Amino acid sequence: MKKPIVLIIGFAASFCIGFAVKPIVTKQLNNDSKMKKVTGIGGVFFKCKDPKKIKEWYNTHLGFNANEYGMNFEWREEADSTKKGSTQWSPFSETTKYFAPSTKDFMINYRVENLVDLVEQLKKDGVTIVDTIQVYDYGKFVHIMDIEGNKVELWEPTH
Repeated sequence: MKKPIVLIIGFAASFCIGFAVKPIVTKQLNNDSKMKKVTGIGGVFFKCKDPKKIKEWYNTHLGFNANEYGMNFEWREEADSTKKGSTQWSPFSETTKYFAPSTKDFMINYRVENLVDLVEQLKKDGVTIVDTIQVYDYGKFVHIMDIEGNKVELWEPTH
């Protein structure tokens, strides 16, 4: 007679513990899956033989207004048109070391939210983090490597 009562109490306790733990686990899973990662392209950087000449060519033939850093395309955010965003286009010398350790001729900059949290998650996932987060008046930056050896720049802009 005591055995069925113990089993019933055990099942009831397990059931109650499941109800108590489920919201905690579900909240954690939802937070991880809802964490925004990339929100847009922040820039396109590429190597070329003569950055000055390539900027002049784009200025002349495509109407770019490139300066020493390239061209900054401004746009408005879709969700809130009062907020501006930008995408940078920048040619670099073919001998630049900025893309290292990648040997590729390009690098993409992705706009992200919560860079610090994202870097922690990427570390947990085994992603190669090339450097430490750098903070400037226009945002936070860090570089990572993808699985094919492309250096990727992550940027959390200041708003």
